[in-house]
Amino acid sequence: MNDSASGRIVLLTTSHRVAPGLLSWPAWQTLREADRVLCADPGHPLLPYLAEARISAEQGTAIARELVDYCLEGARTAVVVTSAAGESQLTDGLARLAGSGRETMPALELLPGSYDLPGARLLDLVQVMDRIRLACPWSAIRTHEDLGKYGIEEMYELIEAIETGDRQALREELGDVLLQVVFHARIAQDDPDEPFSVDDVAGGIVDKLIHRHPHVFGDETAETPEEVKAHWLRRKAAEKGRESVTEGIPLGQPALALAAKLASRARTEGLDIALPDGDGVGYELLRLAVQAEAAGVEPETALRAAARTYRDAILAAERERPAHP
Repeated sequence: MNDSASGRIVLLTTSHRVAPGLLSWPAWQTLREADRVLCADPGHPLLPYLAEARISAEQGTAIARELVDYCLEGARTAVVVTSAAGESQLTDGLARLAGSGRETMPALELLPGSYDLPGARLLDLVQVMDRIRLACPWSAIRTHEDLGKYGIEEMYELIEAIETGDRQALREELGDVLLQVVFHARIAQDDPDEPFSVDDVAGGIVDKLIHRHPHVFGDETAETPEEVKAHWLRRKAAEKGRESVTEGIPLGQPALALAAKLASRARTEGLDIALPDGDGVGYELLRLAVQAEAAGVEPETALRAAARTYRDAILAAERERPAHP
């Protein structure tokens, strides 16, 4: 039986990522109107704010049976302020009483006092990375150069997860790539000459995204993906002050991707560039990459898909090959 006239037990949850005094209005209202406020954690960061608001909070572990009886008597309201670890002993006890079907129960309510905003777990990642950088002997001495190879590996693993459609792997590999970004930013923070932090990195990309989307954050319009791309390229060119469309294209990237990127830049600028004459596999691959880009096909992706099919054929042939006597 859950009747509000029979009393009420409110489990008030808070987020450690939000300043403890910044509770929602329903949370503060419930706390002020409660007949009893309990908190098992003597170090809970909300306690000083309760004291400042002249709300008395009992410290100690609440016993389910005793709390139920208290609320049933006189239809009282009790608020239990939970710690980050929760109140498993209390909630398990309440669940047993309510689940027995033989108990008269007060109303049970879960009230979030503060909510995490989207991206809140990124704050945890930054804090964890900071602690690892300070306390882990391996991480403490890593440099950007040390991590370079891992960044490349993680990106390839991410691409594979995308191309195979493995959602669980995609989630994991995105996390690994994100770790590389946060790790590099943490290393940069220790640079004695030109330090910067993860906030500087995030701030830079936020400014870039806003500037390159004038149709979203400004007065310009873009009705098609092509118009969006034109905005992006125009503003990017103005930012970089480049004298050639080839500037900024890393020559160290995979060859097919490099050829496709060069072809894309030339086509976007309206440059009709004849392919260089030459014999051999390299020039043939160049022609294929340029043709693929013009047709809207990513040659690296296409070749990887074909290579996977080739790998599967090899595996099938190995399985069918008679065993040697």
